[in-house]
Amino acid sequence: MNDAFTAWTATTLGHAPRDIGLFQRALTHGSHGAASYERLEFLGDRVLGLIAAAWLYERFPDEPEGSLSRRINSIVSRETCAEVGRALGVPGWLRLGKQARDDGAVNSDNVVGDAVEALIGALYLEAGHDAAVAFVRRAWTPFVDGQRSAPRHPKSALQEWAAANRCRPPVYTMAARSGPHHAPRFTVVVTLPGRTGAEASAEGTSKQEAETAAAKALLEKLS
Repeated sequence: MNDAFTAWTATTLGHAPRDIGLFQRALTHGSHGAASYERLEFLGDRVLGLIAAAWLYERFPDEPEGSLSRRINSIVSRETCAEVGRALGVPGWLRLGKQARDDGAVNSDNVVGDAVEALIGALYLEAGHDAAVAFVRRAWTPFVDGQRSAPRHPKSALQEWAAANRCRPPVYTMAARSGPHHAPRFTVVVTLPGRTGAEASAEGTSKQEAETAAAKALLEKLS
């Protein structure tokens, strides 16, 4: 197990780990034991943000701050981190408690995304900034290259649509919350008050994710 994990870590991160326990902890959910990925995720989130900001600043030299902000919000989002994690095979190495695994936490965007950020934190601690930059630029290149223009966040786009069409601002209502604490599901309904039929609902693993998905669904409906 350790030999296979060491090989996977070296191939995935581009760094042969010296302290394999550090990288195992990066993939350990709180349901598995006290030594979880939470502190490493805290660090990795900040490291990812700095690397992404510097990368975008260099890659798009003529774009204003607002466009760069929209780009970075997209590429460091929990959903994108989870996509990266699945492409790298992270779910297969997650260490979860039985109940969390039975509840489907291995497929949760929150869990997979957090583990990816924790891996960045572990890589940064052991191999330094340059190694973390090399990994992020390799793993996130499809998402940066895929942004022909700075994406607009669906909630901002819906707000702009409402203003342009003389509607009152969107109203978001949480309709339901289900699932266990470590893998919750939220259902949010968004409406444009006073406009008939301007309503959509969506689910997400966080309230923010559900609101974003609902805004996107309503924009598609309105178009």
